[in-house]
Formats: sequence, structure tokens, C-alpha cells
Amino acid sequence: MDTLFWMAVATVVVVLIFDYTNGFHDAANIVATVIASRAMTPIQAVCIVGFFEFMGPLLGGTAVANTIGKFVDLGDVQPQLAVLIMFCGLLGAIVWNLATWRPGGSAFRLRRRMPWLVGWPAPWLRRSVPTM
Repeated sequence: MDTLFWMAVATVVVVLIFDYTNGFHDAANIVATVIASRAMTPIQAVCIVGFFEFMGPLLGGTAVANTIGKFVDLGDVQPQLAVLIMFCGLLGAIVWNLATWRPGGSAFRLRRRMPWLVGWPAPWLRRSVPTM
């Protein structure tokens, strides 16, 4: 089989893993809010959230995904590299979901640290970029 085919299969598997981790990450946040406010019992909250997490794209549409798709254009990139870019982006998103999913953890606390995590190599990168 073709290398591109197997890369695409691996990417689809990673998409499914991301969808799973993103689902429990979002659902846990929604369920916790509704239960903590005593608006619903835990069973009611899980049933309602499960239903609407599934129905969200069907009822609300895919406007966010389409907007992101307009920013990310991989049409000029070789097919193998485009699939690899999607694969790596999804792996990063899975790591983010798992890093922010812990009892009492918050994605917002880690977001405050992101400039440090992303920005620390900046001085070394600037040295290697030629100036004009």
C-alpha cells in the first residue's frame, strides 16, 4: 500500500482519539457546572449533556470548523506533508486535552503559562533568522 494511505489511516485514528478526549473534556466541564449549581441531578446532567454533545454539530452547524478551515490552507503543500501537519496538530490537541483534564484542573491555568511554553525558544530562533 501507499505511504500516503497509511498516513491518512493513522490520522483518522488520531482524529477519533481527539474527538473522544475532547468530548469527555468538554462534557466534564459542562456537567460539573450544572451539578455544582444544583440545577440538575447528576443523572439528568449526564443524559442532557450527552444528548446535546452529540446533536450540537447537527443542530448548530459547523460554522466554527468552516471558519478555521478558511485560515488553514494546505493546498500548496505536498500531500504527505499536509497529512503530517494535521497528524501533529491533532496530537498536540490530544496532549492539551489530557494535560488540562485532571480533578480540579483548569485549561485556563495552563493558558496563562502558554506564552512561556511557546516563547522560551524565541531568543535562539531570532539569532538564526537572517535580518534584512
